[in-house]
Amino acid sequence: MRDVVIPLLYLAAGTLFILGLRGITHPRTARRGLLLAVTGMAAAVTGTLIHKDIVDYRWIVPAVAVGALIGGAMAKYMPMTAMPERIALSHAFGALAAGLVGTAEYYEHAESLSTFITAALMFEVLLAFITFTGSVMAFGKLKGILPGRPTVFAGQQVLNLVLFSAAVLIALWLVVTPTTDARFPVLIALAALFGILLVVPIGGADMPTVISLLNSYAGLSGAAMGFVLDNKALIIAGALDGASGFLLSIMMSRAMNRSFRNVLFGAFGQLDAPTPGAAGEAEERPVRSVTSDEAAMILETARDVIVVPGYGLAVAQAQHRIKEVGEILERNGARVRYAIHPVAGRMPGHMNVLLAEADVPYDRIVDMDNINRDFPQADVALVVGANDVTNPAARTRQDSPIYGMPILDVASARTVMVIKRGMSAGFAGVDNELYHLDKTLMIFGDAKDVASNLVRELESVSTQRV
Repeated sequence: MRDVVIPLLYLAAGTLFILGLRGITHPRTARRGLLLAVTGMAAAVTGTLIHKDIVDYRWIVPAVAVGALIGGAMAKYMPMTAMPERIALSHAFGALAAGLVGTAEYYEHAESLSTFITAALMFEVLLAFITFTGSVMAFGKLKGILPGRPTVFAGQQVLNLVLFSAAVLIALWLVVTPTTDARFPVLIALAALFGILLVVPIGGADMPTVISLLNSYAGLSGAAMGFVLDNKALIIAGALDGASGFLLSIMMSRAMNRSFRNVLFGAFGQLDAPTPGAAGEAEERPVRSVTSDEAAMILETARDVIVVPGYGLAVAQAQHRIKEVGEILERNGARVRYAIHPVAGRMPGHMNVLLAEADVPYDRIVDMDNINRDFPQADVALVVGANDVTNPAARTRQDSPIYGMPILDVASARTVMVIKRGMSAGFAGVDNELYHLDKTLMIFGDAKDVASNLVRELESVSTQRV
């Protein structure tokens, strides 16, 4: 009976994974896609738990309970603003699990494994422990536990190459002569150390891309473990995870005009210290600020408004209030749209999820390639916490570390309003040239509070008009 049920469950799981991945590619079907993927995972877990090799559940049941509690707590208490950290932590847990399973499998069956299975196991263990320590480092950087800026030193790339080469050579040695001696722990130690050194030279602005790449590594590790355990669900899920993570990394790198090589070795975000004269010049650059009621008066007369959401909107959870601002402007006859940069926020789709949470119509949400040509006709571009993705320095300053990164063409709008807490630099650590333009009006404050004030002022003006 099991020989029939388990393959059917794994087939169902693989099909649901593919349909789920297809579903989450569009906001309208994302919820259904997630439900399909969750159902697929439940089928895969069920198929594994009824496997004939499982003879005792005394350790499995407590482990499932603890894992469910940790996962549930992460989902409930980690906010959307911490999504990259949560993903990094999930990758760390998954990679550690794969690494520990691979270790147990090797010590249990080392001398009876075929050459192919041993090679797959070595590949899996190597990637698993690289992903584990790399993901922990990424989590620490994003959370602020570790310095977010790149950490570089002389000979760093040479050291990384030596460590990785040594780990690969030991893995190949173990494939040829698989025995449970000291070589296997040394392989794990080298892989773990390489994972740490792989991430420390990477700056905060590139961290989402690195997390996506680590996701790909975790998926490939899982697929390799599927071959070791002869688990088809693992092979399918791992291959999907590995391929999607790799493609997402490519898309994010292109969106930032970066190559994989630059992401991994470029130390993006590490700026040379400015000269005293340059610093003084930057401090003297003027900005124009307005109050919420003054901003409302300008918005009230606008006929074409483009809202540019960013990380500041996510931090303040201001999406509902910003939607209210848009609704009032639309009732006044204005056209309102929301411009989305591919890497706005901290991960691709971050802003789409927040706007969908506020029930912003999908046809009002426009990606960068389609909205950029409309900025010159916009009366107002309302920037809510977006920084690096609106910085004209990406086009005008060749000495800027973000030079060449595609940006939203906010500076072309007739009037630019920026809601921001202060003048601090963005994720890339670069001063935003947009804030110093004559057409730019800064509205300082928490995005939710400012949006609430705008709603109140716009409603007041509308009432007076009636």
